[in-house]
Amino acid sequence: MKVLFIGGTGNISRSVSLACVERGIDLSLLTRGTRHVDIRGAQLIRGDMNKPEEIRSFLGENRWDSVVDWIAYTLKDIERDIDLFRGKTGQFIFISSASAYQKPPVHPVITESTPLCNPFWEYSRNKIACEERLNRAYRDEGFPATIVRPSLTYDTVIPLAIGGWTEYTVIDRMKKGQPIIVHGDGTSLWTVTHAEDFAKGFVGLLGHPQTMGEAFHITSDETLTWDQIYRSVAMAAGCEPHLIHIPSDFIAACEQSLSGGLLGDKAHSVIFDNSKIKRIVPDYRATIPFHLGIRKTLAWFDADPARRIVREETHAMIDRILRAYTGKTPGIS
Repeated sequence: MKVLFIGGTGNISRSVSLACVERGIDLSLLTRGTRHVDIRGAQLIRGDMNKPEEIRSFLGENRWDSVVDWIAYTLKDIERDIDLFRGKTGQFIFISSASAYQKPPVHPVITESTPLCNPFWEYSRNKIACEERLNRAYRDEGFPATIVRPSLTYDTVIPLAIGGWTEYTVIDRMKKGQPIIVHGDGTSLWTVTHAEDFAKGFVGLLGHPQTMGEAFHITSDETLTWDQIYRSVAMAAGCEPHLIHIPSDFIAACEQSLSGGLLGDKAHSVIFDNSKIKRIVPDYRATIPFHLGIRKTLAWFDADPARRIVREETHAMIDRILRAYTGKTPGIS
């Protein structure tokens, strides 16, 4: 099978790239060359998707069984992709987001038929617009689109709402015994998925004839409360967390940059029904529980001091929210 990834070296996609190589897939990675790539067995191609004429020249007469765009976020990106890959691939996979599902949800169990609607987060609305355009292209011209919706999938990021992701700030606070903000009361339910588990399901979709015009989410079946997630992170870091629960609405009002990710995603309990991906990929099963997966992630951060990015502005933001909520300076009783 001949596959082209646009991207393929990021937090989620690197694990998928490695899984493709392990399965003997002829994989090419089209990247801008801005990060070190250590995926042996994959062909690296340097190119900038923001320069479509340059990419068109590279594409030439090539044709792929599957093309995956890991870095498409806007309708403009998708219009470009349809134009570039029309007639050049047997399958085009768009990486959407499970945050596109209806918020707030009318039912906590999410299936692929759950409506797409997110008035809180522009990122999610852009993904919805991309999906709608691809569905129209499939209906009107047979463009072979498949949509995949990850949800809080981690490997080289810390999957926490405030002070994590590519930052190490939340771990720095935990190790110093400083208070950590948990949105809500900590009891809402969430699903966190390791990228290696996600890859097991994703690779099974590549080139699959029953995926065209369809959407799939791929998540773990493990459901945790946010308190359990935070405590698992702290345990992996070797410390006891000082958790402060603050309503999501209050956090969003204090810090607009956090509003979309909270009110448009993590503030709501969700449980993903993975029946559809398991029907198409019968051997799919997530096997990495979060308390073990997060140890691997923190080991990755600890392996290189340059990865442990601590931002003073993030510390200041967290302290500002805590002060606004408690009326006290953090760390002073």
